Amino acid sequence: MTTTTLAVLVPLLPFLGAVAGLLLGRTAPGFVRPLAVLPTLTALVLAALVAARQGGDAAVDAATELTPTGSVPIELALHIDGFAALVAVLVGLVASCVQIYSTGYLRDDPRYPSYAALVSLFTSAMLLVVYSGDLIVLLVGWEVMGICSYFLVGHYWETPEARAASLKAFLVTKLGDVPFLIGLFALATDAGSFRITRVLGAVASGSLDHPTLIALLLLAGVAGKSAQFPLHTWLPDAMAGPTPVSALIHAATMVAAGVYFIARLLPLFEASQAAMVLLAVMAAVTMAGSALAALAQDDIKRVLAYSTIGQLGYMSGALAVGDRGAAVFHLLSHGAFKALLFLAAGVIIHAAGTNSLAAMSRMRNLRDRIPDAYWTMTVALLALAAIPPFSGFFSKEAVLGVAEHVVTGHTEHAPAAAGWIVLVAGLVTAVLTAAYAMRLWLLAFRGRGAEAPDHGRQPLTMTVVLWVLAVPSLALGGFAFRLLPDWFDGRDLSPTLTTSVLGTGVALVGGIVTYAAWRHTTALTARVPLGAVAAHPEGDAAQVEAEAIATHEPAYGDIAYAPDPADPGRLLLGPLHRHAAAGFHLDALYRTLFVRPVQAGASLVRFLDREVVETYVRGAGALPRWLGTAVRRAQTGNVQTYVSALLAGTVVLAVAVVLVATGA
Repeated sequence: MTTTTLAVLVPLLPFLGAVAGLLLGRTAPGFVRPLAVLPTLTALVLAALVAARQGGDAAVDAATELTPTGSVPIELALHIDGFAALVAVLVGLVASCVQIYSTGYLRDDPRYPSYAALVSLFTSAMLLVVYSGDLIVLLVGWEVMGICSYFLVGHYWETPEARAASLKAFLVTKLGDVPFLIGLFALATDAGSFRITRVLGAVASGSLDHPTLIALLLLAGVAGKSAQFPLHTWLPDAMAGPTPVSALIHAATMVAAGVYFIARLLPLFEASQAAMVLLAVMAAVTMAGSALAALAQDDIKRVLAYSTIGQLGYMSGALAVGDRGAAVFHLLSHGAFKALLFLAAGVIIHAAGTNSLAAMSRMRNLRDRIPDAYWTMTVALLALAAIPPFSGFFSKEAVLGVAEHVVTGHTEHAPAAAGWIVLVAGLVTAVLTAAYAMRLWLLAFRGRGAEAPDHGRQPLTMTVVLWVLAVPSLALGGFAFRLLPDWFDGRDLSPTLTTSVLGTGVALVGGIVTYAAWRHTTALTARVPLGAVAAHPEGDAAQVEAEAIATHEPAYGDIAYAPDPADPGRLLLGPLHRHAAAGFHLDALYRTLFVRPVQAGASLVRFLDREVVETYVRGAGALPRWLGTAVRRAQTGNVQTYVSALLAGTVVLAVAVVLVATGA
């Protein structure tokens, strides 16, 4: 079987599994789980075979014209280079783990058949994006992922949070997709083709007339899909969906698509210095802001959601300094440990007997009850904090290293300003990342909250998946930075001494300071009753001890927040804590600037339609109705009345004629 045939089967098998799952979900429920797991596992095996055959050599290209358009053709095309081959393996691995994990996590869910089918369709769409060599076909996968995320985030549609989150995710990403679509058409018009290879050829020859405008339009779509500032606000709310869906979205699909798209077309963005600087600024604000927000969240999944936003910022930063190898390296590494973090969080939530969100302030004695999640999540958090020798260290250092090369003038692929922005923001974010990773570990596994009822051991399908993902989280980086340059652009991904020392040093400082703050607040609040929360969120530990009460839960914006008296994040952030917990009030700002004016405009249109337009319509019908009523009343059927009216009319006419004649 040829490599092209294998590559076609990779996205096709999950798609067929999704169709079969939807058709047989009700009539043959026994086939639902095999149809969810086996096609995805087979796609993983085939993706691995495609990667082995491609081997980092010349890209595999194949195309057939999809339909004659009369102008710019649309082709069903494959373009599989080293990036695509490895990203497809990541997508298949994470999707397979999610499907296996979900058989235990949602074993009693009545909507599991539709859920599993949508996950398969989601996987197929992302694989289509990865392998596609035509931008319109890529757009199909891009949009299918959007609708799948809408349904999966809203899986628990009975709850208002899930309904609102699914709608918000759909609308915010579509807000970016509109300029993205315009940018694609503008790009195809300038390049004369939707084929990625031809577009890149046009960029290399300098035949694009509007590279800056096209790059900025495409960045809007990337910001929405990959949850980058300012279109990142949908991702934390998307945690209202099932936890395995969160793992899939954050690790291998949806948010990874935007980063992968820029990596595909990086020469286009490099053609515009303005776009590269803007991308660097967007990445820097995203990194630092999301890390601060993560340090203040109480819900474990919201912490991980803001963490994903920050790590995507690292990837965008690598692209902003012109190195797609470092960006995709971090995408692969992050995919492994972030999937592990979310699935381990799912075990924690499952142990508490709920499929919804989980407040860390209410956790207690989880280390002994769920040892598999404890050890594997510890590995994943160390990888997230970029502590050597875990995988996150090597991939994050690749990003910081290339930023240092730009700053020192060793490469000219990006402006020096972009290098400085990414390097400084990356180091600041490294401190904050280690801090919130340590805080999550302390509150989740050494917290002092109320003890949840014990729901017994977790299903084997859930715990096995954790250990499978722990392997790449621990060992991927150690050999990947030596092998990946052969698959990518040949650029060195080895850690550099300066950024390795700085990055590891600031990460250790962040973790140690957070641990010290936790010990300090724990000592001061030792006499606070279990489960008590602070009456005043800004209060220090002494106020917490003096004013702790058992039930008060202050609200930050739309977030029901119950802070732990021993939460080190409160001490570290100080007055900034409340604002960071509310995502720096961006949702409130958007409601004020956009939502309320739109609602006011809609109310005005409704008023004009009902009170003005309908008034004219009703008036146009009322006049004939009144005339008809008057005529109807005159039709009495009495002949004497008719004769009298005739005589009266004759007299009036006669008088009128006489008056006219006299006046003449």
